[in-house]
Amino acid sequence: MTRTIDNLPLQRLMHDLQGQVETALAHWLPPLTVQPENLHAAMRYSVLGGGKRVRAILVYLTGQALETPQRELDGPASTVELIHAYSLIHDDLPSMDDDDLRRGKPTCHKAFDEAVAVLAGDALHSLAFLILARDPAMGCGAEKRLQMVDILARSIGSRGMAGGQAIDLASEGKTLTLPELESMHIHKTGALIRASVQLGCLASTCSDEQFKALDHYAKCIGLAFQIRDDILDVEADTETLGKAQGADIARDKSTYPSLLGMVEAKQMAEQCHSDALQALAGFDEKADPLRWLSAYIIERGH
Repeated sequence: MTRTIDNLPLQRLMHDLQGQVETALAHWLPPLTVQPENLHAAMRYSVLGGGKRVRAILVYLTGQALETPQRELDGPASTVELIHAYSLIHDDLPSMDDDDLRRGKPTCHKAFDEAVAVLAGDALHSLAFLILARDPAMGCGAEKRLQMVDILARSIGSRGMAGGQAIDLASEGKTLTLPELESMHIHKTGALIRASVQLGCLASTCSDEQFKALDHYAKCIGLAFQIRDDILDVEADTETLGKAQGADIARDKSTYPSLLGMVEAKQMAEQCHSDALQALAGFDEKADPLRWLSAYIIERGH
């Protein structure tokens, strides 16, 4: 299998899809000329012009594997990126992780202020659900849209992303067991990654067997994504990461390298990648970009 570092087709595809979702997000975000201008400026500042767009790309590539036109996937892809952006704004707040840098520029509460940042996150959260309800380009009816709303709501609530963040905050200064660490990240990071693939399935024609296989793929890459994040927090530098290097170490957080050692953490990421590929065994070459993306996740430098 072609490794990501040499995979020009994936690099081109990711670049194209990043541009596609950026255009869709710019369409959905309120313009700077609409009141309240400062709030809309904070929303656009936090969403546009940066980020790997892995969650949106997962929506597109899942749809591609199921032969769904890309234009029908713009709405769900925008939705998961808005949710991700909202979560980053709130995670960076002084009452949470207290970060000054995100995607290589000042965090939202530094560029604006804390109150505006809170409201920007709230507004992005609401806009995400509005898109699922209203996007005319989505080729699915009301029943599928309701399923999408249900999946997204569960993935970001107290039993998903928000719950994982609460566990993370409560765990600072404590040494977690490996199952505890995995459980936290299944909620904090993995839930939205899994939802991204599920939304791609629901926006497409997808059998129950295909849905289960793609969902298992998403679980595997969600865990791999967090392991790689933990590795990069140790090995990468601030300029490359676009956020403060060593932040987890400074907060005395349990990470995969701290519990397993760097060598075993990297081996665990490789095993997640292998499991993700096995989950896609029943799919043809249209799912190759999903296979390539799994490799990218464990090889990325930021």
